[in-house]
Amino acid sequence: MLHLDANATAAPLGWPALIDALRRAFVEGCEVPLRHTHRVDDLEGRGGTVLLMPAWRPGHYLGIKTVTIFPGNTDRALPGLHSLYTLFDARTGVPLAQLDGNEITSRRTAAAAALAASFLARGDASRLLVLGSGRVAQHLAPAMRTVRPITQVRVWNHRPEGALALARQWRTDGIDAQAVTDLRSAVEQADIVSCATLAEAPLVRGEWLREGTHLDLIGSFTPRMRESDAACFSRSRVFVDTEEALAKSGDVLGAMAEGAFDAAQLQGTLAQLCRGERPGRTHEREITLFKAVGNALEDLAAAELVAGAMLAQ
Repeated sequence: MLHLDANATAAPLGWPALIDALRRAFVEGCEVPLRHTHRVDDLEGRGGTVLLMPAWRPGHYLGIKTVTIFPGNTDRALPGLHSLYTLFDARTGVPLAQLDGNEITSRRTAAAAALAASFLARGDASRLLVLGSGRVAQHLAPAMRTVRPITQVRVWNHRPEGALALARQWRTDGIDAQAVTDLRSAVEQADIVSCATLAEAPLVRGEWLREGTHLDLIGSFTPRMRESDAACFSRSRVFVDTEEALAKSGDVLGAMAEGAFDAAQLQGTLAQLCRGERPGRTHEREITLFKAVGNALEDLAAAELVAGAMLAQ
């Protein structure tokens, strides 16, 4: 069995190729059981969450991702999320490779957001605001620039030094990027607002969203986590990566509890957008919202790209 480090895992996952692979995967589909979620408490009462996410295409590949999420790691100067991805032959069950799950997760998450934006953001969207400065956040500017003509990027983080560092990194890549501290003003000026945080209380307020904005909520993925208030949902046409979000997203559940949204108002899933079964943006003034909790289909599509590169060697 091969063991690929972060660099070897990331090398085949260029943005155009990965976004296209996700689009094809959502059109074709695969077997995706519900994820297993378990709480892991520590002696200090903080702890974290472990996720087990399997997916397979009969006759092709089987993949299983193991993810640990410990938000308190930020106080320890450690990433809040770690993961491993194991790829098997779906015909025999033989393990083929262990991939860097952090690269698989962060890149497919950003690519799924960009894929959704290709349907939901205005065609002329040029101003991107990123909330967060972690592994997923750092990929959002290049991923979004693949599908929309982004010329200006602003980044906000609850720790300002994180935003400053990420903006500096993007500038070295030739992107017009600046850190901001006034979140409301930054949201009001953005065409795309992309949230990639582990927040447990709303950051973005619906009243801040101007007409034509696309709001992207891809950080929170449990009922305890929330990046937006209920007004964001009441003002938007809402799409999700998978209907699992209706039961597991704190953003969705919070909006439901406050009477701002219900399942009947859901406009569609990412698969339905990719298959042309539901319309994306219908006019320039509407506000669109994409809520993602992650889908093992996305992991498998990314891992298959890596596998293809391995076999070509």
